[in-house]
Amino acid sequence: MRIARFSIDGNVAFGAVEGDKQDELVLDIIKGIPFADHELSGTKVPLSKVRLLPPVLPNKVVAFGRNYAEHAKELGNAVPDAPFAFFKPSTSVIGPGDEIQYPSFSTELHHEAELAVVIGRMCREVPRDRVKDVIFGYTCANDITARDVQRREKQWARAKGFDTSCPLGPWVETDLDLERANDLTLQLTVNGEQRQLGRTSEMIHPIEDLIVNITEAMTLLPGDVVLTGTPAGVGPLNVGDEVAVTIEGIGTLTNKVVKRG
Repeated sequence: MRIARFSIDGNVAFGAVEGDKQDELVLDIIKGIPFADHELSGTKVPLSKVRLLPPVLPNKVVAFGRNYAEHAKELGNAVPDAPFAFFKPSTSVIGPGDEIQYPSFSTELHHEAELAVVIGRMCREVPRDRVKDVIFGYTCANDITARDVQRREKQWARAKGFDTSCPLGPWVETDLDLERANDLTLQLTVNGEQRQLGRTSEMIHPIEDLIVNITEAMTLLPGDVVLTGTPAGVGPLNVGDEVAVTIEGIGTLTNKVVKRG
C-alpha cells in the first residue's frame, strides 16, 4: 500500500494511493492514522486535487553517512568500519513539490539520493531478526548538503540540518519486504539529466545493521525516518534546478531549488 499525507480545503489527512497511471491516481482517505488502528473510508479524491505533504512528520531523522563505498571514495573519505550516524532536525523536512531553499551561508549545494526507512512502532535495542517488525515502509529522500560548510566546519549540523534540507516523499510504500528493500534501483536527475544511479544492494551496511546500530543507543518512535546513505554521483545544485529522486517500487520525489528569501 502507498500511503500519502495530503491537504485539501485546509484539512490534512492520510490516504491510500490507488491506481497505476499518474494522471488517474486517487486517494482513499484513511480513518485514523496509519501507525495505529485505521481503515479506509471509501471516500476518494483525485491526487491531482490535493497538495501532497511530507508523508510523515518525524520526531527525528537519523541519517547514515558514507554507506556506499564509491560515494566515500568520490569525496576522498575512508569507508567507516561501523555505521556512521548523524541527525537532520524535523524542521529540515519538506514534501514533494516543496522548494529547496539555497542557504545564504553556502555556495556549494549538493544532492544526495537516498532510500528512507519509516519506523512504524516505538522500538529500542532491536535484534537483527526483528528489524522487519519495526518498519512501517519506505520512501524517497534527498539529503541536501552544503558541501563547503561540511568541509569547513567538520561536524555536519549546519551543513545537513538547515531548513528544507530533507525532502521526503511522495508517499510511503508499505508492501516492500526487507529483502527487496535491500536491492532496489535508485537514481537522481537534475533538469532531466541523470546524475546518480545505484542499487541499495551496494550499501556497506544493510538496513538491518543500521536499525540495530541506532536502536542500541536510542528509542525510535513511529514516524521517525532513517536515511541509508547515497550512491556515487553527488554533485552541485543551482537556483532554478529541478531535482528528482526515483526509487524502484516506490515512486519519484521532485523538488525545485530556489534562492532563500
